[in-house]
Amino acid sequence: MVAAEPEDGIAFGTARARWVLAATALGTGMAFLDGTVVNVALPKIGGDLDADIAGLQWIVNGYMLMLSSLILLSGSLGDRLGRRRTFVAGVIWFALASLICAVAPNLEVMIAGRILQGIGGALLTPGSLAILQTSFQPSDRAKAVGAWSGLASVSAAIGPFIGGYLVDTGSWRLIFLLNLPLALATVLITMRHVPESRDETATGKLDLAGAALATIGLAGLTFGLISAGDRSFGDPVVISALVIGALALASFVEVERRSSHPMLPPGIFGNIRFTGANLVTVAVYGSLGTATFLLVVYLQTALGYSALEAGASLLPMTLLMLGLSTYAGGLSERIGARIPMTVGPLLMAGGFLLMMRVMPGVDYLTTVLPSVIVLGLGLVATVAPLTSTVLSSVEDHHAGIASGVNNAVARTSQLMAVAAIPLAAGITGDSYRDPVAFDEGFQMAMWISAALAAAGAMVAWVTLAERHAPTRVPEKVYHRHCALDSPPLANSPSTTSR
Repeated sequence: MVAAEPEDGIAFGTARARWVLAATALGTGMAFLDGTVVNVALPKIGGDLDADIAGLQWIVNGYMLMLSSLILLSGSLGDRLGRRRTFVAGVIWFALASLICAVAPNLEVMIAGRILQGIGGALLTPGSLAILQTSFQPSDRAKAVGAWSGLASVSAAIGPFIGGYLVDTGSWRLIFLLNLPLALATVLITMRHVPESRDETATGKLDLAGAALATIGLAGLTFGLISAGDRSFGDPVVISALVIGALALASFVEVERRSSHPMLPPGIFGNIRFTGANLVTVAVYGSLGTATFLLVVYLQTALGYSALEAGASLLPMTLLMLGLSTYAGGLSERIGARIPMTVGPLLMAGGFLLMMRVMPGVDYLTTVLPSVIVLGLGLVATVAPLTSTVLSSVEDHHAGIASGVNNAVARTSQLMAVAAIPLAAGITGDSYRDPVAFDEGFQMAMWISAALAAAGAMVAWVTLAERHAPTRVPEKVYHRHCALDSPPLANSPSTTSR
């Protein structure tokens, strides 16, 4: 049975509404869950597949690379081919890629599986919110997105427990197999209860050239930065990769500037508040992605934590985000975004500096927990006003584009930071397996993350002055998002331009 598209939209609170919410939350929750559990399992995966730190970086960045490159394009794809169809294709693709990861006999196959997972994630992530936007009655869309956000955030909270338990009691391969029943349930519910929708007014070609250049550019820079850890910046392979990446990204900018249908409209950065908010995004999510990537590995290899204990160590940060983000969003609407987005990154920097106290033999309650709490409070102060600023800095009809761009910026900053910061901190080769060597690198990486977050605070103070403040106030529908991976996509039919 294929659900027909409702004439006036689905009413929130009805049985059909619950099925649509279940389908979209299951799909995106699967992707969120996978992101948290993979980080927890990295030491075990590295040990079984004989991966050095570069291998662990690629396990994380292989997924992030494709997600960063294709998430904008996939919004337009859903508009044209059907949002339900694209969402289902993404879920199935993600599940098949998960199966490849689960049976991977070596590191190369694992990385290939993660790259394929990134493609699936790019297809399903924007599609879930686009489905909510087009399926529900206009008056109920904010409620639907808020409910979706809360349900999807639960996966981020329980992910470390599920991942840690499966790794400690079974095998890391189970964390990928877990996606198969979730994907099956998502597809069955979606095909039976979710109406199809597409943008009949969408015109122009898909920006395939832009997507290809973005992928090549990010892949080149990522490969060059990660390879420099084992080689050197003077190595011909490293130089070639960095040059190719830089040239591809420069070509991407030129293609987007000349294109009549760019997936990243250059003109959107003409607003200083929008540009400033995205620069803050680079700093906040780049530092956060690196710190969480290294912390869960460091706790297991240097402090002897189990996978479950390492994953659970970050739970207070998630709970703070879930519990306080709504209030932070309300505060930023009363006093403006400048102060929260300055104080927030500074608190994050303080959390990273406190993490420098984490070393072998220390107690969780007196060392790890305070740093996680301060970091969580910094995220609480930053994320809701950041999302609101991104949306309020552009006209209403560009809200989807603005949010999609910001989401892509967050993913890209994490991608580049996870590739570059460990290298700058001296975490190369097998040093993550040596507690003494890893300790030195971890301390330096926290210094760099703190400096990056503090730079984000400076950018916010300069670019978000009241003289630049907009008059439009965005809807309060995003403030409960846990934001451990990236900001939520806007609740608009598309995350790209047409």
